[in-house]
Amino acid sequence: MTIFVQKQRGRIDLLRLPLLGPLLRWKHNRTVAQLLLFVLAAAIILDGLLGSPLAAKNVATVAVWVHYRGLVVLALLLAGNLFCAACPFVLPRKMAKWLGRPTRRWPQVLRNKWLALGGLLAIVYAYELFDLWATPWWTAWLAVAYFMTAFVLEAFFTRNSFCLYVCPLGTFNFLYSTISPLQITSHNADVCRDCQGHECINGSVTQQGCQLELFVPTIQSNLNCTFCLDCVKACPYDNVALAVRAPGDELFRQTWRHRLDLAWLAVIAAFLGLGNAFGMTPPVYVLEQQLAALLQTQSEAIVLGLIYLGGAVAGPLLLVYGAAWLSRSMTSRTRNAEQSLHRLVMRYAYSFVPLGFAIWFAHYLFHFLTGAMTIVPAFQTFFQRTLGWPILGEPNWQVATRFVPTVETIQILQSIITYGGLLAALALALTAARNSQREGRVALGEALPWLVLLTLLAVASGSTFLLPMEMRGSALGG
Repeated sequence: MTIFVQKQRGRIDLLRLPLLGPLLRWKHNRTVAQLLLFVLAAAIILDGLLGSPLAAKNVATVAVWVHYRGLVVLALLLAGNLFCAACPFVLPRKMAKWLGRPTRRWPQVLRNKWLALGGLLAIVYAYELFDLWATPWWTAWLAVAYFMTAFVLEAFFTRNSFCLYVCPLGTFNFLYSTISPLQITSHNADVCRDCQGHECINGSVTQQGCQLELFVPTIQSNLNCTFCLDCVKACPYDNVALAVRAPGDELFRQTWRHRLDLAWLAVIAAFLGLGNAFGMTPPVYVLEQQLAALLQTQSEAIVLGLIYLGGAVAGPLLLVYGAAWLSRSMTSRTRNAEQSLHRLVMRYAYSFVPLGFAIWFAHYLFHFLTGAMTIVPAFQTFFQRTLGWPILGEPNWQVATRFVPTVETIQILQSIITYGGLLAALALALTAARNSQREGRVALGEALPWLVLLTLLAVASGSTFLLPMEMRGSALGG
C-alpha cells in the first residue's frame, strides 16, 4: 500500500504536554466523559417527561436549546469536535453491537451526507413547527428518538454508520470542526510507511482502531473525525499527534474531496443558520400570515415548510447555481466555459463554512448569554420537585437574570462575529479562484459573483441580528 502523508514539523502536540497529555491518553477518559453526558441526557429525558412544563424551569429545554447549542459551537471554535468525542449515544450503541453482533456494511449508495443533511433540515423545521424550545415533553422525546435510532442502526451495521452517514448533529459538528485549531495527524511519515499492522485503523488485541475508517497518515481534514483518540491508544509506535494548527487551515488548503453532498451541506447549513435566526424575529410572523392568506390555509406545517424549503434549500441552491453560471459566463473565453456548474459550486462551497459558522455562533451566543444562568434554578427545580431531593436548595430564579449583558452589547458581538466570518469567507473564495490556475483578472472575474453572494448573506444575517429576537428558554423570555 502506498501512503501519501505530509510530515508535521514544529507543531505542538497536546498529547505530549504535561498533565493534559496523560489525561487524553488515559484509556477510560472517553468512557467517563460519555457517562457524564449520559447522566445529563437521562436528566433531560426524565425532567422533560415529568418535570415543569415551563421551558425556562425545565432541564430539558434549558440544557438542550440554550446550553448545548452554545457550548458546542464554542468548543468547535476553541478545540474541535468535543461533543462527538463524548457523545452519550455511544453507550447504548455499544450494547447494541454486543447484542446484534453486526456484520453488515452500510449500503454503498448511502455512504454520503445526504441523509444527514435531510435530518439537519428536519430537526430545524421541527424545532419551529413544534416549538421544541418551549416544550420540554417533545424535547425529551426527541432525545429518546435519537437514542433509539442510534441503537437500532448500530445493531445492524458495522463501523459507526450512524455517526458517519445519519447523525445530523454529528454532521453539523463535522462540518464546522474544519475551522478548529486541532487535528489528528502523524509525527513521522516514515514510521507510518514502515508500519505493517496499521493498528490506528485496524485496531489491536486490546484496543479498537478508528471506527470511522480514517487512516491517520492520510488525514488532512477534521471532516468525519470524532476526536475519539482510539487511533492514539491503538498505535504501537506512539506516532499519532493531536496537533495545533491555524484555525481554518484545511479550508485554505482545500483538502475536502470535490463532492456534491459536501458542497450542498456547506451552503445549505449556512443559509439554514440565517433561516433559524430569522424564525425568531417579528418579520417572520408577518411573512407567515401573508403566505397563509395567499395559500388560503391555516396549516402552520405547510406555511413553515414553504418558508424553510424556499429559504434554506431552493433559494440557496438557486443563488449558488446562479453564481456558478455568472462565473462561467464572465470567463467564457477561457477553458472555464467547459466546466460544469456542479464543479464551480464544489470549488466555492468551502467559502460558506466560516460564514455559516459565524452565523450559527452569533445566533447561539445571543441565547446562551441571555439564558446561561437559567441552568442553576432549572437543576434546583429538577432535584427538588421532579426527584424529590432538595439537595441543591430552593430554586432561586433571581440567579437566572444575573450577569446578562445588554442586548446592545450582544448585538455588537454578533456583528463582529458575523463580519469576521465574512472576511474569512471572502479570503477563501479568492483562494479558490487563485487555485483555479487562471491569470489574475480572469480569476477575479470568476470569484466576483461568489464575493457578492457571500456579502449579501452576511449583511442579511447581520441585519437579522439587529432585529428584536425572542429570548427563548430563558427567564427573561420564557
